[in-house]
Amino acid sequence: MEIAELEEALKVVNSCVSKIKWRLRPAAKRRLETDILALCTGLRPLIMVDYGGKMPELQEQLCDVLQLSQKESSILQPLRVMVMDDMIYLLHVKGLADYVKLSLNKEVELIFVDLEKDPLKMIAQADQHFVAAQLVLVQKFFSTIFLSDGLNESFTFSPRTDHVANGELTSPRSSELINLSSCMQDNQVTIPTLNG
Repeated sequence: MEIAELEEALKVVNSCVSKIKWRLRPAAKRRLETDILALCTGLRPLIMVDYGGKMPELQEQLCDVLQLSQKESSILQPLRVMVMDDMIYLLHVKGLADYVKLSLNKEVELIFVDLEKDPLKMIAQADQHFVAAQLVLVQKFFSTIFLSDGLNESFTFSPRTDHVANGELTSPRSSELINLSSCMQDNQVTIPTLNG
């Protein structure tokens, strides 16, 4: 991927932010640019977005910017918005698929921290087996949705056919909202940790 292509993609994103009149503060705008660069270059497959507003407005604005941007820049085509409960993520479909596949095929020593203890405390080896098994279940679930050649078409996504951005009806194929909230409700792993 050429630097000029990445710079052009960022110009497109910034233009689309202006088109939808999303009032991002300069620091939040820089974070959005950095996150998109990290996704497009393969530095990160998934990024939790915790700037630029609150749900559901943040979700709508991200989807609108992404949809408009994808019309003008092919580099941005693999990017999607994903929601799990009140957490929102930007992700690169192939990047996340490859990451999940790699993590499932590799022996990795998992170390867990109990976030509810103050100060934070490592979870004992005996207790880790349950948490590790839950994490593997989440990874396997993700591997059925995020495929190296795109999204699993049999999974029901939330197309945004009823939303209008900049006077145009959104297209469900160009920027599907991946809403996994109902799929992850019974999970025992803290989902925001997927960001790490």
